[in-house]
Amino acid sequence: MPDEYLAGARVVAAYQSKYEKRSERTPLELVIEAVSEVVLNAGLEPSDVDGLAVASFQLAPDNVVTVAEQLGATLRWAWQGAHGGASGVVSVIQAAEAITLGRARVVVCAAADAFTTSSHNAMVNVFNTGMRDHLAPYGFGGTNGIFAMVEREHRERFGTTREQLGKIAVTQRRYAQRNPNALLRGPLSIEDYLNARVIADPVRLFDCVLPCAGADAVLLVAPDLARELQGASVLVRAGSQRHNHLPAEVLSVTTGAAAYATQLFETAGVSRDELDFVQLYDDYPIMVVVQLEDLGFAEKGDGGRFVDVTSFEPDGDLPLNTGGGQLSCGQAGASGGMIGVYEGVTQLLGQAGSRQLADARLGLVSGFGMVGYAKGLSSATAVFERAA
Repeated sequence: MPDEYLAGARVVAAYQSKYEKRSERTPLELVIEAVSEVVLNAGLEPSDVDGLAVASFQLAPDNVVTVAEQLGATLRWAWQGAHGGASGVVSVIQAAEAITLGRARVVVCAAADAFTTSSHNAMVNVFNTGMRDHLAPYGFGGTNGIFAMVEREHRERFGTTREQLGKIAVTQRRYAQRNPNALLRGPLSIEDYLNARVIADPVRLFDCVLPCAGADAVLLVAPDLARELQGASVLVRAGSQRHNHLPAEVLSVTTGAAAYATQLFETAGVSRDELDFVQLYDDYPIMVVVQLEDLGFAEKGDGGRFVDVTSFEPDGDLPLNTGGGQLSCGQAGASGGMIGVYEGVTQLLGQAGSRQLADARLGLVSGFGMVGYAKGLSSATAVFERAA
């Protein structure tokens, strides 16, 4: 049986804007677009929305309540993401709980930002006091510099190779070529990946996400309303989150998912080999490897070898980031934490077009982020199932 606190909600629609390297639209405009479109896709109106969750780094001075004002929606429940790349998954968990408890009936979870490379770098330098006061003054290279240390640590401790990381990036690019919203759709070979210019050794160009503009959203409703809408719907079987895992470790190759993975699958009542896909947060390929380990697909240190022997293709062992992930779609700020939710729901609704997996029934989505002094502080994961 699924988590009783999440079982009273159904996801009935998903929306993703086209990802753009530069946009004239503001984050507020992108959020409004995402909320409006996902509601209309379900056959409802923005005025039907009585719950709203929003994640955005650039939305200030606006917020989730002023978004409701712009939409003309009266809210009984509101939530604003403060968990970086984990915010998308956390928002869905919180929204499902709110609907189950009767706090709302129609909830949109949306995320959007409109970054360029320069505006993203400027934000990172003042992202929090730890980074502002103790890293930025010393030219730390932004998140590229931090995750270069994570990759090097993992490589030196466990023997993870560049070829293994490259397999992830190259596979995801093939998926992105089938996603009309993806920013990077050109061919990418393993040679391209391995020979790309160094950004922050050992991180190279195709290890890095491209800051961009975009928006993603999903719509959750009460089960009786889902039946009235008469379309496909998705159940959140289980969800977990963990923040500031292993606080004594300054640099870590373990995420909070390691603390809850066993309980997550037990609560969901499914095994890992039953999953039809995984959508893993992929700000860098090394973090895909780390999450594969922490979620129990491989023992700690064996993630690279798991990548070697596993097919992530559409008809393979474990389809991975089937929309291209952030590595090929781009990272639209906080929407980087919602892109996997969008793709997972879209697959389970059977609406993924030319990249649709055959008979996708069960999937896992993870989020990771809120980089602190030298590591990501927030992890969240949910298991989704196509409702009968």
